[in-house]
Amino acid sequence: MVSAEDSLITEQKIALDPATFAESAVHVDGPVVLEDREGGLDPWTAAVWLAARDENVRITLPAAPAAVSEEMADKALDTLNTLAGSRVTTPGAASRFDDLPASLIKLEPGDPGYRGRSSTYMRGGRPALILRPRTPAEVADALAFARRHPELQLGLRSGGHGISGRSTNTGGLIIDVGAMNSIEMLGTGLVRVEPGATWKQVGAFLDKYDLALGSGDYGGVGVGGLATAGGIGFLSRSQGLTIDRLRAVELVLADGSQVRASDTENQDLFWAVRGAGANFGVATAFEFEAEEVTEVGWAQLALVTDDLAESLRQYGEVARAAPRDTTVFWLTGQPRQGQSVIQMYGLVDSGDPDTIIERLTPFATTGMLAQQQVVVARYTDVMAQAADVGAEGHHGRGEPISRSGFLPELTEEFARDVVQLLRSGQTFFFQLRHMGGAIADTPSDATAFAHRTPEFSVTAIGMDRQGLDAAWDLFLAKHFDGLYLSFETDQRPERLHDAFPPETLGRLRELKRRYDPAALFRDNFPIPLETS
Repeated sequence: MVSAEDSLITEQKIALDPATFAESAVHVDGPVVLEDREGGLDPWTAAVWLAARDENVRITLPAAPAAVSEEMADKALDTLNTLAGSRVTTPGAASRFDDLPASLIKLEPGDPGYRGRSSTYMRGGRPALILRPRTPAEVADALAFARRHPELQLGLRSGGHGISGRSTNTGGLIIDVGAMNSIEMLGTGLVRVEPGATWKQVGAFLDKYDLALGSGDYGGVGVGGLATAGGIGFLSRSQGLTIDRLRAVELVLADGSQVRASDTENQDLFWAVRGAGANFGVATAFEFEAEEVTEVGWAQLALVTDDLAESLRQYGEVARAAPRDTTVFWLTGQPRQGQSVIQMYGLVDSGDPDTIIERLTPFATTGMLAQQQVVVARYTDVMAQAADVGAEGHHGRGEPISRSGFLPELTEEFARDVVQLLRSGQTFFFQLRHMGGAIADTPSDATAFAHRTPEFSVTAIGMDRQGLDAAWDLFLAKHFDGLYLSFETDQRPERLHDAFPPETLGRLRELKRRYDPAALFRDNFPIPLETS
């Protein structure tokens, strides 16, 4: 162990004096502490210069960055981190909270690692505090802190993907369960997964047993958010939603109690968690029943069309007739010079090349095929296409707007209205996710996710909230029956009624009164305690 006296000997203090700094920094031996004085050099510029001269030097700055706004201070920290990485540290400011749980890892603005946990995959955020529990007991400690601070908006975060945006905020509290990420096999096909694991990691683990579990379309998504919302992915038409493979869940409730819910334990809570989980607790572990999946056909197609409405209508017909072993998603953006580029990507749950070609050929004929890649692969290879986030976390910026709807049937009128929406310029990303098949095998009242019969889940993303909301309401809203909350940023009260049919919402309201009467979980499309 290095004593305090020894550590002082190894540190070299360098004054930010314009006349002496360059000469003092020539012979750096050991860690450096920069000392700021009136009229001295800018410590941030000096640190970058010094770090660039010697890749082994470690530098301690005199203070956090001074800036005209919190956003500019964050940008200064980001710049320094990009250029010098963890070799440069700043002294953390005193915490604004005097009752922080001693058991928890905590991050506040200015702390090392804060930026990568405050932002998500798609958007920026600046929460006042991030708590990172590692055990259910620490989750309970974090929720006790949240109960003491009802003035703080509360967000829950697992992998930090969060298209809907509620896994970060500005000025609030984030409980980040990303450190709880273990995966273990319990028995034949039964796997226990903690919420901070990603589906890429789950796919790699299950592949060793020739198993797979349907899990959206991107391996970087965290297990916790998707496994409590629904999970519409490449295996959903053959396996059902991700929540349909869930056999038990461990939760920490709003009062800090730890419970287990399944078909035989706390059945009402188990019903609610599968589709409305964010309202009832923090999931700390899931038990899923995976199915045997070995090789699959993975396809990526690019088509060009000058009649987008017709191509979309044809896609609807082909998708409607497809066997349940085939799932193909459809994606486009704004048309250019009268033409639209369509991307289709999806999976055939078969390793037989002839079967794969037979299933995909009808999709490839819905436009002029410009590019194709079809391979026989393992399901883990499909999930592994997601980039690793790494220790530095996410660094998303901006505030993208997302709208969602469940489409009962793809009609000619819907296809024409999609073209109108795209011509409005309010969306740069328009996606249809292929549903049906095994999703509809589960009765609509079996889980809080009640929308079992739509042909497609539809999503549009843009940057102008008022513009996209107005265009969506004008052109597409009339076609939908329900929506997927994980892809929805519009928090007008009627969206909750779109997400949950009346009987479902009434049952959820009763359970909310029982399990969260103080409405601790109130910041992610909360279930109202009373009828509005």
